[in-house]
Amino acid sequence: MTVSAVHAHRGSPDPASGARENTLEAFFRARLLGADGVELDVRRTADGALAVHHDPDIRGVGPLHTLVADQLPESVARLPDALDACQGLTVNIELKNLPGEPGFDPDERMAREVADLVTATGRESSVVISSFWPGSLDAVRDAGPALATGLLVASWFDPTACVAMALEHGCTAVHPHASLLDESLMNGAREAGLAVATWTLNDPAQIHAAAGFGVATVITDDVTMALAALGRL
Repeated sequence: MTVSAVHAHRGSPDPASGARENTLEAFFRARLLGADGVELDVRRTADGALAVHHDPDIRGVGPLHTLVADQLPESVARLPDALDACQGLTVNIELKNLPGEPGFDPDERMAREVADLVTATGRESSVVISSFWPGSLDAVRDAGPALATGLLVASWFDPTACVAMALEHGCTAVHPHASLLDESLMNGAREAGLAVATWTLNDPAQIHAAAGFGVATVITDDVTMALAALGRL
């Protein structure tokens, strides 16, 4: 087994206890379960707050990009607080800014602000910033050339092209969907010097397969299962 890290997908939510995904409670729980890091999502409010939330809309409240920080529900964390909650863990910050989504910002203000925050808080060595949208990764690179970035790759993308695209945009990692993992992709990533993190693995067989390929990081909804599958409990 060569997997070096297990990351909790949107933290480790627990519906039974009321801990929702992408909340401070979910991040604290991921730490308690033994995760090496967490993956979380960030969107920008109308007044520039960096809100930790996956979907473009907040149910019962409205489109996040139209809200100001004071209108956010208490459960929606701000990125600075999330980073504080994840001290000692690696944090994979996914930037949510895609063409076609409500509130898409072609000026990439959020990407630059996230890069500035990571640098200002001294978290350069423990944060990777990821996105499906290369423009966001370009903006991060411009704002913080030393920051680690990862190109997220959806299941429908051509796996033979993702390594070249990651290199084209100055990434240090490629983050393919688990269905794309194969020897060709892994060999290409190794030759290019790119780390590989794959998502979202919720079955021991998937964990074993990823370990066999030698990926650096698995992202999972079930931290305990992943650690057990890797013999780390």
